[in-house]
Amino acid sequence: MNFSLNTHNISSAIHSIFVNKWLQLLVFLFLIIVYVSFFLGGVTQTEGSIPPSQLTTASDSKLEFSFKYYFLGGITQTEGSIPSDQLTTATDSKIEFFFKPEIVKKEKAGTIKKGDTITALLGNYLSTQQILQLIQQSKNIFSFSKFCIGQPYKIFLIDGQFNSFLYNIDRDEQLLIQQDENEFKISLIPIDYDVTTKVISGTITTNLFDAVAKIGEEADLAINLAEIFAWDIDFMLDIREGDLFRAVVEKRFLNGQPAGYGRILAAEFINQGKSYRAVFFSDGSGKTNYYDLEGKNLRKGFLKAPLAFTHISSDFTMRRFHPISKTWKAHPAIDYVAPTGTPIKAVGEGTVERIGKTRGNGNFIEIHHPNGYSTLYLHMSKFAKGIKKSKRVIPGQIIGYVGATGLATGPHLCFRMRKNGKPVNPNKVKMPTAPSVSSENMAEFSTIAAQLVAQLRGGEILQAKLESHSETSTR
Repeated sequence: MNFSLNTHNISSAIHSIFVNKWLQLLVFLFLIIVYVSFFLGGVTQTEGSIPPSQLTTASDSKLEFSFKYYFLGGITQTEGSIPSDQLTTATDSKIEFFFKPEIVKKEKAGTIKKGDTITALLGNYLSTQQILQLIQQSKNIFSFSKFCIGQPYKIFLIDGQFNSFLYNIDRDEQLLIQQDENEFKISLIPIDYDVTTKVISGTITTNLFDAVAKIGEEADLAINLAEIFAWDIDFMLDIREGDLFRAVVEKRFLNGQPAGYGRILAAEFINQGKSYRAVFFSDGSGKTNYYDLEGKNLRKGFLKAPLAFTHISSDFTMRRFHPISKTWKAHPAIDYVAPTGTPIKAVGEGTVERIGKTRGNGNFIEIHHPNGYSTLYLHMSKFAKGIKKSKRVIPGQIIGYVGATGLATGPHLCFRMRKNGKPVNPNKVKMPTAPSVSSENMAEFSTIAAQLVAQLRGGEILQAKLESHSETSTR
């Protein structure tokens, strides 16, 4: 028998196999059977050597392992070298990594600089169309034109994409912008401070600002105290060396750092031997005020003075020699001398009736108040932003600044008051007060007032009870 191989015949046979479609199909099916037999063929041991309860488990384990090996990058050790109870554990982390990539979060912090706009801040993350959409949505919530230089903001990114924007509008409120797919959610939220309560006290040697600074506190505390007692004490003329003050003050902290003052819960000022006390309280309407220990509102019809000044150059009189016209005439006003640019405040609630400039008065404002009163402020250097005719103003609101416009020998404020069109001396006007604590809330007020006065002298304060009242002051 001839066993010699004819290479030409073999090549022809192989060629004929792959040309024939039926033979191609049979070869394909054969390869599938070999593949399945190899990978799912079970266990190398005889069936009798494996307990019947484990036959399926062994096969399933090889199927699961094979899938993980080939489709998730495999395991460098042989299956037999990994304990069966660790097979899943060894690959779970790879599966989790495969389906759950790490999310990268980033926070960018800064402060508003001159010329900053919403486009300058977010233009690298949002399209022009999205910026326009954001401006339109925010129009009735917060206008981006009100960004203030120096105010902090934060931009939050997820995987390099814009997620949210947080801007501190003032000391109490933040603007929050969040992106939700193709929409923006815009809201105003309170700043979440950590708050502690502290009793602060000091003695006047020169003025209130110096006294506050000497005990390591900020000027804001002096301003807040002066606003509380401005209806009864003139902090330029009435202050004397040796005057005392005490206050129960909320101190704010943000991320562990001091962040200014919250509410003054109670205060006492002893001026020239007379004690003035104030208690912060909400009388049930949601609007808070400061009251004395008898429940009388500290707010009166008018402030004692429209500005902080150095001295009075001319008092109210019906006969004065005018320094410019050189004639004797009535001076139904008080001239407060102060540096140019000193803020001038409305002494009471009312409406701007006239605003403008004349040769004699210079820049002036007239405000109409309830009960027939009106006040005039003359010789201003300029008006405060937003002050115009028919504008409503509140007590203490800045309406302009001291100057020397019109017939004036130097910077000062000529302040006049009228009742039903007739001049009256501001220092002799009986000041009507705002409503006292209501009778139904008087018992609760008395309890809280007693606790706060005790706190002024030392001891603990029932903070939880105070927090049941309004969180904002009318200051």
